[in-house]
Amino acid sequence: MKAYMGIDIGSVSTNIVIIDNNNEVLHSLYARTNGQPIETVKNGLKEIASKLDKDIKISAVGTTGSGRQLVGIMVGADVVKNEITAHATATASEVPDVKTIFEIGGQDSKIIVLEDQMVTDFAMNTVCAAGTGSFLDHQAERLGVPIEEFGSLALTAQRNVRIAGRCTVFAESDMIAKQQYGFSKAEIINGLCQALVRNYINNLGRGKKLKPPYVFQGGVAANEGIKAAFEKEINHKVIVPKHYDIMGAIGSAILAKDHISREGIQTNFRGFQSTDLDFTPSTFQCNDCSNFCEVIKVELEGQIVAMWQDRCGKYSNTKEVI
Repeated sequence: MKAYMGIDIGSVSTNIVIIDNNNEVLHSLYARTNGQPIETVKNGLKEIASKLDKDIKISAVGTTGSGRQLVGIMVGADVVKNEITAHATATASEVPDVKTIFEIGGQDSKIIVLEDQMVTDFAMNTVCAAGTGSFLDHQAERLGVPIEEFGSLALTAQRNVRIAGRCTVFAESDMIAKQQYGFSKAEIINGLCQALVRNYINNLGRGKKLKPPYVFQGGVAANEGIKAAFEKEINHKVIVPKHYDIMGAIGSAILAKDHISREGIQTNFRGFQSTDLDFTPSTFQCNDCSNFCEVIKVELEGQIVAMWQDRCGKYSNTKEVI
């Protein structure tokens, strides 16, 4: 039986999924990246391999996320795609008429606008923590509320309270002040959810024509309070897909499957034994022009197997992947 693997390597978490020909998820794995993408993926592949039936053959592999190039080299990926393309592909597969995607992950957030399943506009926030999963984790810990209960507690709020959400520092100080005014945890958390969504729409949605159907995905989509805040802000129902937290990995698997089918080629997948290979990443600064690019180099047994992040392509275009 043919199956297809997608790997989404983020700064906070790594997701690995196996899908079948109908894009149904057969297996999935979530792991904390902990700043060690290679080791995380190696351990994840070993775990996934132990769960696969013997008749399943991995026929294509795709990678996405911030660590996509590095892990793509390690596993022998057939396609390496950015998060926007991967998320849009997965969502269009599950909600074919989707027009707007709200995606909030651990360290960044995105908004993607589609027309006829094609991405026509997008925006990413990678520099501000306000509205990301890590900020919510921090606030849940500070308030002594398990993050799993954060959203449902927000829905029990009896009063509305406005929290400043444009900056994590202001938001936290405002929450502390509102606690001192006597508002309950539920009311403060509900106010925080509304503030984060307000900030998200104002920053990422500015100047964009947002249309339904709206799909909300990423790890934060598990938060019922954030979903309710989105629906209140845009005055429309928001869809949370079944596999909301692994859509990037699903999308990269679908893209790899389509690539192999379209080109009529065999996969480059190195096999699960690639976890035994010793890949060594390093960086150096190129001083040949004013860009001063920090070039990433990956070696296997002393041989350079990949180089990237050079704007001119001087290095990335001259090294072949073995």
